[in-house]
Amino acid sequence: MSGTTTAAAALRRRAAGAGANRWVVLFVLCVSLLLVAVDATVLHVAVPAVTEDLRPGAIELLWIVDVYPLVCASLLILFGTLGDRVGRRRILLLGYALFGVASVLAALAGSAQVLIMARALLGVGGAMIMPATLSILRQVFPDRRERALAIGVWSAVAAVGAAVGPLLGGFLLEHFWWGSVFLVNIPLMLVSLPVGRLLLPESKGDDRGPWDVVGALMAAGGLFGVVLGVKRLGGGEPVASVLTVLPLVVGAALLAAFVRRQRRRTHPLVDLEMFRRPAFSTSVGCIVLAMLALVGLELVAAQYLQLVLGLSPLQTGLRLLPLTFAAMAAGLAGARMLRRFGPRRMVCAGFCLTAVAVLLLTGMGRADNSALLVSGFVLLGFGLETTLFGAYESMLSEAPQEQAGGAAAIGETSYQLGAGIGIALLGSVMNAAYAPGLAGGVPGVPASASASAGHSLGEAYEVAGQLGGPAGAALRRAAADAFVHGLHATLVVSAGLLSLGAVMALRLPRGMRCEAVSVPGPRDAAESRVSV
Repeated sequence: MSGTTTAAAALRRRAAGAGANRWVVLFVLCVSLLLVAVDATVLHVAVPAVTEDLRPGAIELLWIVDVYPLVCASLLILFGTLGDRVGRRRILLLGYALFGVASVLAALAGSAQVLIMARALLGVGGAMIMPATLSILRQVFPDRRERALAIGVWSAVAAVGAAVGPLLGGFLLEHFWWGSVFLVNIPLMLVSLPVGRLLLPESKGDDRGPWDVVGALMAAGGLFGVVLGVKRLGGGEPVASVLTVLPLVVGAALLAAFVRRQRRRTHPLVDLEMFRRPAFSTSVGCIVLAMLALVGLELVAAQYLQLVLGLSPLQTGLRLLPLTFAAMAAGLAGARMLRRFGPRRMVCAGFCLTAVAVLLLTGMGRADNSALLVSGFVLLGFGLETTLFGAYESMLSEAPQEQAGGAAAIGETSYQLGAGIGIALLGSVMNAAYAPGLAGGVPGVPASASASAGHSLGEAYEVAGQLGGPAGAALRRAAADAFVHGLHATLVVSAGLLSLGAVMALRLPRGMRCEAVSVPGPRDAAESRVSV
């Protein structure tokens, strides 16, 4: 009987992806991730064309842009844990199909309402795909050293997708209509669906007990409310607004009830005991802080490059490419760095390097200093990706294999929440530092014009254009100076948050613990058959 047991274990390991095809599986998963990452940013440059064609109202335009990340972030835990129960490959393939159908609907949308619905469906598909890619990766790479390399490739692809989105969107808009930014998904999905069906292994977690449908809906509703409230704050909505406070309060109450429910259940949807592990909870916190800094800084940097330096969207995307290339390099070198330095020193050093990069960028002024920008962006990209790589790898390795989907969903939710909080927090710091520079008035400019210009740099340029002459030029100079001052204040706050992240990372394990994983070869299989 021992031979039968050994042979069965070998078959299970092969079914889980321990065979030679695991690198092909990684390739398929990276294509999935690339699609989702590109779709999160590709629409940004198409907003003017969509506005001109569909004529959406202000609220409709806001939902066109925000509904995808909002729905995706809300449903990550629901689909991540569902994949643990019914099969991660099954959820991933359903996500492929839904993503393809939604892409067609978005490309051919004839009204703002249809486009919003299609973007929401894209968010559902993205929520099915994202945690499934990480949980399958956790399954097919049981050896931590190989898994670290796989996560490095995975994270490098994520960095590429985020940067390629605006560039691809700009290229397509120059040659085709705005719907083409969605149609690019179709060929890749038509390939990924049959290839994934053939090559991806099916895996499940612990299926004891029923799936907690009520808990899943509570988590989805709670995350929806919190993310919506945070996004409204990031969009400059008043803090005391009912439409901002109500989603935050309801969302927080639902999440608190969700936590209480999970603690009482014999078979919880998400094992909250994972957060008792210092490496897991610290990794989640590090992901939030890293994304908080990254997204807020990218937003401010894009405004600086376009409004202060006068670059086009395509030129802005090209200027940000050093950040992307540095992030790719850090992802690909991450496995080696993790083995050499361990999670604690790697994540801590990543935060420190990013803080140095941020402080270096305080040298930015109204004049274009390309050498400073390239140096700062390279350090920023390498440092942040080093941090995210170490945090993701530690989080996945600390989570039990049967909870891989739930753990991946928690990581991706932390990623989305960090991004939303970053836009809200650093955007508020930027506005608080920018507005006083114009509040005292500008010589030769009417007080009402100065007050309007204090809302944002874009609005200041519009007012300056209406004024014209010396008054308009003076207002543009004053607004640009105020924006640069606000940028410096934002960078200093970011450096403080990153330093806090470096201190938090000291709770991570010093070394990289690797479990021995034996993959049976032909000889082992033959011996198993003989021993039967």
